[in-house]
Amino acid sequence: MAKWTPTHEAPEPLEGPIVPTIIGLTILWFALFLVQLPFYGWFDDHGHLWWLWTCLAGAGLGLIGIWYVRGRDAALKRVATAASATETPSPAAE
Repeated sequence: MAKWTPTHEAPEPLEGPIVPTIIGLTILWFALFLVQLPFYGWFDDHGHLWWLWTCLAGAGLGLIGIWYVRGRDAALKRVATAASATETPSPAAE
């Protein structure tokens, strides 16, 4: 039996407001950590202390994510600027 392969091209990836999304989710993780912090004893008594540390880890990884997506966004803008600069003819060439 032959392996099935798609006969159409893949769609372009979706681009959206990535930097604000990552910033918002990082703030959400940190807020969840702060909300759970007063209940540290309860979480420890019931064996759910990992909930607290998961929120802190999410906030920490979100900070790394903010750094990463800001760099990615800047690189995409540099490439777009360079591409538009090479496409427009210069007045001296005429």
